[in-house]
Amino acid sequence: MSPPPTKPDKARPAVMTDVAELAGVSYQTVSRVLNDSPNVRDATRERVLAAIRQLDYRPNSTARALVTGRSNTLGVVTFDTTLYGPATTLHGIEQAAHDAGYAVIISSLRSLNRLTVLAAIQRLRDQGADGVAVIAPVETGVEALRHVTPDFAVVAVAAAPSAAIPVAGVDQAAGAAAATRHLLDLGHKTVWHLAGPAEWKEAEQRIEGWRSVLRAARAPIPDLVRGDWTARSGYELGEDLLKVEGLTAVLAANDQMALGLLRRVHEAGLQVPRDLSVVGFDDIPESAYFTPPLTTVRQDFGELGRRCLHLLLARIEGERTPSHAVVAPALVVRASTGPLRVR
Repeated sequence: MSPPPTKPDKARPAVMTDVAELAGVSYQTVSRVLNDSPNVRDATRERVLAAIRQLDYRPNSTARALVTGRSNTLGVVTFDTTLYGPATTLHGIEQAAHDAGYAVIISSLRSLNRLTVLAAIQRLRDQGADGVAVIAPVETGVEALRHVTPDFAVVAVAAAPSAAIPVAGVDQAAGAAAATRHLLDLGHKTVWHLAGPAEWKEAEQRIEGWRSVLRAARAPIPDLVRGDWTARSGYELGEDLLKVEGLTAVLAANDQMALGLLRRVHEAGLQVPRDLSVVGFDDIPESAYFTPPLTTVRQDFGELGRRCLHLLLARIEGERTPSHAVVAPALVVRASTGPLRVR
């Protein structure tokens, strides 16, 4: 049995790898303890704390970076938006990084294109980030990622699998397919789709899932109606939708547009789901309190953050990673959908 490691020479202060070696854990575990992460067993935490006391270790980011070549800092490139999906995706990544003992530097851009995205990645790299996650839900962001150099760890979130780097995302097509199938199973002959903007990859993936189910069921495929993610667009487009003869079911590409549609239906003197069944997408916290409570597709942004972090840390370590980490959505059935009523 080899003797336990000894305290470093007095001439050199202890660093995190010394603590990890003495405690018999990885340096990531030491980092989690230092950052008070809950994802550490009590016995392991006590062992790490004992090693810290024995070595008189004092955390120093500069010294740690010199010894390990790592800063335990990750970068995130996102764009300036208050939309629920991107904002909650960012929160999920931040939480997962914190739980793993990493700090996060955020670069928020006014627009995503080749110049802005590549410049933001380089800035984060210059600031010492070990790797970068890019939230790229729009086509211009995906195109920028095709030009990322392979000598630095970068992963994409909420982008198309064709982004040329590892991508973590929710299976948007499966979510829309589940919602469409739910409405058909209730007896509706077809489902209209209030889609998101064409430049958003997630909007296109939801269209794909909606169409695939209608096609498989040999149901009529109505013309697309496109909104801009806002409740206002759902309200205004609802004016035209309610003129459609035989309209009984609508899948909205997000909950905000569904909210606008619900108001327009109410103002027309109709009732949901008696006269029209409505499904949203995202399961925002307020959706359970709409009138009526909204049937919607839930995205697990916490799990998305964890999958993203796993991909990024594997890239940082030089491990081979899958090209796509997929999080399954879940259909949440509430009171806004019901069986087809014969009028």
